[in-house]
Amino acid sequence: MALKKYKPRSCGMRFRESATFEEITEKRPVKSLTKALRKKAGRNNQGRITVRHRGGGAKQRLRIVDFRRNKFDVEATVKEIAYDPTRSAYLALLEYADGVKTYILAPDGLKVGMKVLNGPKADASLGNCLPLGQIPLGLMVHAVELVPGEGAKVARSAGNACQVMARDGQKVTLKMPSGEVRIFNARCLACIGSVGNKDWGSIKLGKAGRKRYLGIRPTVRGVAMNPVDHPMGGGEGRTSGGSHPRSPWGKLAKGGKTRAKRKASDKIIVKRRK
Repeated sequence: MALKKYKPRSCGMRFRESATFEEITEKRPVKSLTKALRKKAGRNNQGRITVRHRGGGAKQRLRIVDFRRNKFDVEATVKEIAYDPTRSAYLALLEYADGVKTYILAPDGLKVGMKVLNGPKADASLGNCLPLGQIPLGLMVHAVELVPGEGAKVARSAGNACQVMARDGQKVTLKMPSGEVRIFNARCLACIGSVGNKDWGSIKLGKAGRKRYLGIRPTVRGVAMNPVDHPMGGGEGRTSGGSHPRSPWGKLAKGGKTRAKRKASDKIIVKRRK
Protein backbone atom coordinates (compact mmCIF):
# COMPACT_ATOMS: atom_id res chain seq x y z
CA MET A 1 0.00 0.00 0.00
CA ALA A 2 1.22 3.50 -0.80
CA LEU A 3 0.20 6.80 0.74
CA LYS A 4 -1.01 9.81 -1.23
CA LYS A 5 -0.24 13.40 -0.23
CA TYR A 6 -2.18 16.46 -1.35
CA LYS A 7 -1.35 19.99 -2.39
CA PRO A 8 -2.11 22.48 0.42
CA ARG A 9 -5.12 24.08 -1.24
CA SER A 10 -6.78 24.41 2.18
CA CYS A 11 -5.80 24.03 5.84
CA GLY A 12 -7.39 20.58 5.96
CA MET A 13 -5.50 19.41 2.85
CA ARG A 14 -2.07 20.67 3.92
CA PHE A 15 -1.13 17.71 6.14
CA ARG A 16 -3.63 15.18 4.82
CA GLU A 17 -2.43 11.72 3.81
CA SER A 18 -4.63 8.89 2.59
CA ALA A 19 -4.27 5.42 1.09
CA THR A 20 -4.13 5.02 -2.68
CA PHE A 21 -6.25 1.83 -2.48
CA GLU A 22 -4.31 0.44 -5.44
CA GLU A 23 -4.70 -3.14 -4.12
CA ILE A 24 -8.51 -2.86 -3.91
CA THR A 25 -10.26 -4.61 -6.81
CA GLU A 26 -13.80 -5.00 -5.41
CA LYS A 27 -16.27 -2.38 -6.63
CA ARG A 28 -19.13 -3.37 -4.30
CA PRO A 29 -19.27 -5.79 -1.34
CA VAL A 30 -21.14 -9.10 -1.47
CA LYS A 31 -24.38 -8.12 0.26
CA SER A 32 -24.97 -11.54 1.81
CA LEU A 33 -21.58 -11.22 3.57
CA THR A 34 -22.44 -7.86 5.19
CA LYS A 35 -24.82 -6.78 7.93
CA ALA A 36 -26.00 -3.50 9.43
CA LEU A 37 -23.75 -1.94 12.06
CA ARG A 38 -25.72 -0.29 14.87
CA LYS A 39 -23.74 2.52 16.50
CA LYS A 40 -23.64 2.52 20.32
CA ALA A 41 -21.94 5.92 20.87
CA GLY A 42 -19.86 4.45 23.70
CA ARG A 43 -22.88 3.28 25.72
CA ASN A 44 -23.44 -0.12 27.34
CA ASN A 45 -26.68 -2.11 27.52
CA GLN A 46 -27.91 0.15 30.34
CA GLY A 47 -27.45 3.30 28.26
CA ARG A 48 -24.52 4.57 30.33
CA ILE A 49 -21.38 5.94 28.66
CA THR A 50 -18.53 3.49 29.30
CA VAL A 51 -16.26 4.77 26.51
CA ARG A 52 -16.03 8.55 26.32
CA HIS A 53 -15.69 10.69 23.19
CA ARG A 54 -17.67 8.41 20.88
CA GLY A 55 -20.62 9.31 18.69
CA GLY A 56 -21.72 10.21 15.18
CA GLY A 57 -19.56 9.06 12.29
CA ALA A 58 -20.28 7.81 8.80
CA LYS A 59 -22.76 4.98 8.31
CA GLN A 60 -21.00 1.63 7.75
CA ARG A 61 -21.90 -1.97 7.01
CA LEU A 62 -20.05 -4.71 8.86
CA ARG A 63 -18.29 -7.34 6.73
CA ILE A 64 -18.74 -10.92 7.99
CA VAL A 65 -15.19 -12.33 8.10
CA ASP A 66 -14.47 -16.07 8.35
CA PHE A 67 -12.08 -16.30 11.31
CA ARG A 68 -12.57 -20.04 11.81
CA ARG A 69 -11.35 -21.20 8.35
CA ASN A 70 -12.88 -24.63 9.08
CA LYS A 71 -13.74 -25.57 5.48
CA PHE A 72 -10.91 -28.09 5.16
CA ASP A 73 -9.37 -29.62 2.03
CA VAL A 74 -11.50 -27.55 -0.38
CA GLU A 75 -9.42 -25.29 -2.62
CA ALA A 76 -10.48 -21.65 -2.83
CA THR A 77 -9.64 -18.95 -5.37
CA VAL A 78 -9.08 -15.30 -4.47
CA LYS A 79 -11.73 -13.38 -6.43
CA GLU A 80 -11.34 -9.84 -5.05
CA ILE A 81 -9.30 -7.75 -2.61
CA ALA A 82 -11.87 -5.73 -0.66
CA TYR A 83 -11.95 -2.64 1.56
CA ASP A 84 -13.47 -2.92 5.04
CA PRO A 85 -14.57 0.37 6.65
CA THR A 86 -14.71 -1.16 10.14
CA ARG A 87 -11.14 -2.49 10.36
CA SER A 88 -7.60 -1.51 9.40
CA ALA A 89 -6.86 -4.64 7.34
CA TYR A 90 -8.03 -5.33 3.81
CA LEU A 91 -10.14 -8.41 3.05
CA ALA A 92 -9.88 -11.12 0.40
CA LEU A 93 -13.03 -12.59 -1.12
CA LEU A 94 -12.61 -16.36 -1.50
CA GLU A 95 -14.73 -18.60 -3.72
CA TYR A 96 -14.40 -22.28 -2.83
CA ALA A 97 -14.60 -25.06 -5.40
CA ASP A 98 -18.18 -25.85 -4.26
CA GLY A 99 -19.29 -22.23 -4.88
CA VAL A 100 -19.29 -20.94 -1.28
CA LYS A 101 -17.96 -17.37 -0.87
CA THR A 102 -16.33 -15.97 2.29
CA TYR A 103 -14.22 -13.01 3.35
CA ILE A 104 -10.84 -13.54 5.06
CA LEU A 105 -8.12 -11.14 6.19
CA ALA A 106 -5.91 -10.41 3.19
CA PRO A 107 -2.23 -11.19 3.94
CA ASP A 108 0.48 -9.00 2.46
CA GLY A 109 1.23 -10.15 -1.09
CA LEU A 110 -2.02 -12.04 -1.77
CA LYS A 111 -3.27 -11.34 -5.29
CA VAL A 112 -6.46 -12.01 -7.25
CA GLY A 113 -6.39 -15.46 -8.86
CA MET A 114 -4.17 -17.11 -6.25
CA LYS A 115 -5.28 -20.39 -4.62
CA VAL A 116 -5.53 -20.99 -0.86
CA LEU A 117 -6.32 -24.08 1.21
CA ASN A 118 -7.39 -24.73 4.80
CA GLY A 119 -6.63 -27.71 7.02
CA PRO A 120 -3.82 -30.08 8.04
CA LYS A 121 -3.13 -31.09 4.41
CA ALA A 122 -2.36 -27.50 3.34
CA ASP A 123 1.19 -26.36 2.53
CA ALA A 124 2.84 -23.59 4.53
CA SER A 125 2.38 -21.06 1.71
CA LEU A 126 0.93 -17.54 1.69
CA GLY A 127 -2.75 -17.34 2.67
CA ASN A 128 -3.11 -21.00 3.66
CA CYS A 129 -4.53 -21.87 7.08
CA LEU A 130 -3.16 -24.86 8.99
CA PRO A 131 -2.40 -26.03 12.57
CA LEU A 132 0.55 -24.39 14.33
CA GLY A 133 2.15 -27.80 14.87
CA GLN A 134 2.70 -28.15 11.10
CA ILE A 135 4.13 -24.69 10.42
CA PRO A 136 7.96 -24.52 10.01
CA LEU A 137 9.92 -22.56 12.62
CA GLY A 138 10.69 -18.94 11.79
CA LEU A 139 7.65 -18.33 9.60
CA MET A 140 5.37 -15.33 10.20
CA VAL A 141 1.70 -16.10 10.84
CA HIS A 142 -1.45 -14.07 11.51
CA ALA A 143 -5.07 -14.69 12.58
CA VAL A 144 -4.01 -17.17 15.28
CA GLU A 145 -6.48 -19.05 17.48
CA LEU A 146 -6.13 -18.95 21.27
CA VAL A 147 -8.30 -22.06 21.69
CA PRO A 148 -8.56 -24.76 18.95
CA GLY A 149 -11.75 -24.30 16.92
CA GLU A 150 -12.74 -21.01 18.56
CA GLY A 151 -11.66 -18.75 15.68
CA ALA A 152 -8.77 -16.35 15.21
CA LYS A 153 -8.16 -13.86 18.01
CA VAL A 154 -4.48 -12.83 17.71
CA ALA A 155 -2.64 -10.68 15.09
CA ARG A 156 -5.65 -9.48 13.07
CA SER A 157 -4.95 -5.77 12.48
CA ALA A 158 -3.04 -4.20 9.58
CA GLY A 159 0.66 -5.10 9.39
CA ASN A 160 0.61 -7.48 12.36
CA ALA A 161 2.13 -10.97 12.50
CA CYS A 162 3.48 -13.52 14.99
CA GLN A 163 6.69 -15.52 14.53
CA VAL A 164 6.85 -19.26 15.21
CA MET A 165 9.78 -19.62 17.65
CA ALA A 166 9.81 -23.20 18.97
CA ARG A 167 7.86 -26.46 19.10
CA ASP A 168 7.70 -29.07 21.88
CA GLY A 169 5.15 -31.85 21.47
CA GLN A 170 1.69 -30.29 21.59
CA LYS A 171 3.05 -26.85 22.51
CA VAL A 172 4.19 -24.14 20.07
CA THR A 173 5.88 -20.91 21.17
CA LEU A 174 5.03 -17.71 19.29
CA LYS A 175 6.50 -14.22 19.51
CA MET A 176 3.57 -11.80 19.50
CA PRO A 177 3.47 -8.40 17.74
CA SER A 178 3.94 -6.75 21.16
CA GLY A 179 7.18 -8.69 21.82
CA GLU A 180 5.52 -11.06 24.30
CA VAL A 181 6.47 -14.73 23.93
CA ARG A 182 3.54 -17.08 24.57
CA ILE A 183 2.76 -20.80 24.37
CA PHE A 184 -0.08 -22.02 22.12
CA ASN A 185 -1.72 -25.39 21.54
CA ALA A 186 -0.28 -27.05 18.42
CA ARG A 187 -3.85 -27.70 17.16
CA CYS A 188 -4.65 -23.96 16.99
CA LEU A 189 -5.06 -22.76 13.40
CA ALA A 190 -3.00 -19.91 11.98
CA CYS A 191 -2.69 -18.28 8.55
CA ILE A 192 0.65 -17.93 6.78
CA GLY A 193 2.02 -14.43 6.21
CA SER A 194 1.47 -11.04 7.82
CA VAL A 195 -1.69 -8.95 7.55
CA GLY A 196 -1.60 -6.53 4.61
CA ASN A 197 -2.09 -2.74 4.48
CA LYS A 198 1.14 -2.17 6.44
CA ASP A 199 1.21 1.61 5.95
CA TRP A 200 -2.16 2.10 7.65
CA GLY A 201 -0.52 3.38 10.86
CA SER A 202 1.30 6.14 8.94
CA ILE A 203 -1.86 7.84 7.64
CA LYS A 204 -2.30 11.46 8.80
CA LEU A 205 -5.93 12.52 9.03
CA GLY A 206 -5.05 16.19 8.48
CA LYS A 207 -8.17 17.74 10.01
CA ALA A 208 -10.58 17.25 12.90
CA GLY A 209 -13.46 16.47 10.53
CA ARG A 210 -11.93 13.16 9.44
CA LYS A 211 -11.84 12.13 13.10
CA ARG A 212 -15.57 12.84 13.27
CA TYR A 213 -16.19 10.63 10.22
CA LEU A 214 -14.68 7.79 12.27
CA GLY A 215 -17.13 8.38 15.12
CA ILE A 216 -14.63 10.02 17.51
CA ARG A 217 -15.78 13.21 19.24
CA PRO A 218 -13.54 16.01 20.60
CA THR A 219 -11.39 15.27 23.65
CA VAL A 220 -10.77 18.15 26.08
CA ARG A 221 -7.72 18.09 28.38
CA GLY A 222 -8.46 17.98 32.08
CA VAL A 223 -6.08 20.89 32.84
CA ALA A 224 -8.10 23.09 30.46
CA MET A 225 -11.28 22.60 32.53
CA ASN A 226 -12.57 24.24 35.69
CA PRO A 227 -12.11 22.56 39.08
CA VAL A 228 -15.82 21.69 39.17
CA ASP A 229 -15.41 19.62 35.97
CA HIS A 230 -12.08 17.84 36.56
CA PRO A 231 -9.65 17.18 39.44
CA MET A 232 -6.81 18.63 37.35
CA GLY A 233 -8.70 21.78 36.36
CA GLY A 234 -8.36 25.35 37.60
CA GLY A 235 -5.34 27.26 38.90
CA GLU A 236 -4.06 30.78 38.41
CA GLY A 237 -2.68 31.04 34.90
CA ARG A 238 -1.58 28.04 32.88
CA THR A 239 -0.75 24.91 34.87
CA SER A 240 0.34 21.43 33.92
CA GLY A 241 -1.90 19.70 36.42
CA GLY A 242 -0.33 20.36 39.80
CA SER A 243 -1.16 16.79 40.83
CA HIS A 244 -0.65 13.34 39.44
CA PRO A 245 -2.59 12.64 36.21
CA ARG A 246 -6.01 11.26 37.05
CA SER A 247 -9.40 10.58 35.49
CA PRO A 248 -12.42 12.89 35.85
CA TRP A 249 -13.50 10.68 38.78
CA GLY A 250 -10.18 10.99 40.62
CA LYS A 251 -8.65 7.60 39.74
CA LEU A 252 -4.88 7.74 39.06
CA ALA A 253 -4.38 7.37 35.33
CA LYS A 254 -0.69 6.58 34.75
CA GLY A 255 1.74 3.92 35.89
CA GLY A 256 -0.74 1.54 37.51
CA LYS A 257 -0.80 -2.11 36.49
CA THR A 258 -4.06 -3.04 34.77
CA ARG A 259 -3.50 -6.82 34.47
CA ALA A 260 -5.10 -9.04 37.13
CA LYS A 261 -2.59 -10.42 39.66
CA ARG A 262 -3.70 -14.05 39.32
CA LYS A 263 -4.72 -14.85 35.77
CA ALA A 264 -5.04 -18.27 34.12
CA SER A 265 -2.91 -17.23 31.14
CA ASP A 266 0.11 -16.36 33.34
CA LYS A 267 1.46 -19.92 33.03
CA ILE A 268 1.58 -19.80 29.20
CA ILE A 269 3.47 -16.47 28.98
CA VAL A 270 7.19 -17.18 28.63
CA LYS A 271 8.34 -13.58 28.32
CA ARG A 272 6.41 -10.38 29.01
CA ARG A 273 5.95 -7.70 26.39
CA LYS A 274 8.37 -4.77 26.39
